Amino acid sequence: MSIRANAATKSANPKRVFVLGATGTIGRAAIRALIARGHEVACLVRPRAPAGAALPADASARSLDGASVRLGSVTDPASLAEQGFRGERFDVLVSCLASRTGAPEDAWAIDHAAHVHALAAAKTAGVTHVVLVSAICVQKPLLAFQLAKLAFEKALIGSGLTYSIVRPTAFFKSLSGQVDRVKRGKSYLLFGDGTRTACKPISDDDLADYLADCLDDESRHNRVLPIGGPGEAITPRQQGEHLFWLLGREPRFTQVPLALLDTIVAALGAVGRVVPPVAGKAELARIGRYYASESMLVLDTATGRYDADATPSTGTQTLFDFYARLIKGETTIERGDHAVF
Repeated sequence: MSIRANAATKSANPKRVFVLGATGTIGRAAIRALIARGHEVACLVRPRAPAGAALPADASARSLDGASVRLGSVTDPASLAEQGFRGERFDVLVSCLASRTGAPEDAWAIDHAAHVHALAAAKTAGVTHVVLVSAICVQKPLLAFQLAKLAFEKALIGSGLTYSIVRPTAFFKSLSGQVDRVKRGKSYLLFGDGTRTACKPISDDDLADYLADCLDDESRHNRVLPIGGPGEAITPRQQGEHLFWLLGREPRFTQVPLALLDTIVAALGAVGRVVPPVAGKAELARIGRYYASESMLVLDTATGRYDADATPSTGTQTLFDFYARLIKGETTIERGDHAVF
């Protein structure tokens, strides 16, 4: 199934939009797409960039040209209301906000609690429509961040507001971590034989266009919307093969048994029950194990199988074109302020 993204024409009904997660790569793209359609955008960003952020706070603000940038904390209800919404009226809340690590404490603080606070503040500000970036992996929730996202999805659906819950598949940045490794002459790492999982990668810009079009497209209102990028679903092995082809080299793979990941998860989990700091590492290992064995496609609940044909597509930018630009030095991998799963 394919859905062509609309051209960035001006909206017939411009709105005031409040954006969360604005300094992440998806958030910045969403703001560009919203402004291109003629919407008035305000966003809340932290006064200080966190450790590991792609951009310092002042550079993040400069990257949001055209938006009203307000400094505050998404985890503080008073800051959301006073520094964020400022007693003003808004029509739409767009959230690209996500926990950085997916660890339980981080996930419940950001993916759930911060969103609950933002929803309350948005209602007070007159917001009638919420566009939420969730994740396609919540279809099979085994991890803390998935449960936190689902808990907020439920709260949003029950809020009485119009909602568009967008569940994207894999992002280009999350599938590009081995490009430098292969360029240095090393093998491409696979879990198992690299054919167990597949996804329809989506670019930040294509996802941003889809999010922005949710404001005017009533067919996307009060719906949960899985979405992928253009083309067929691709496996990790296919990703590696194409990367070697772009470099003009014979493919070389190193296969990592899934059983090894299971051993690591079990060991960290056992230690984490005695040494609490290790528990966070155990959760990160479980996240890695999940992505090594589960496809980022629509899940057929009747069969328990992932269905590429049932996974909608949008946009024009492909992962392999992105790889080609990376290799030529025409683009870079940005992690942004948030990791979105």
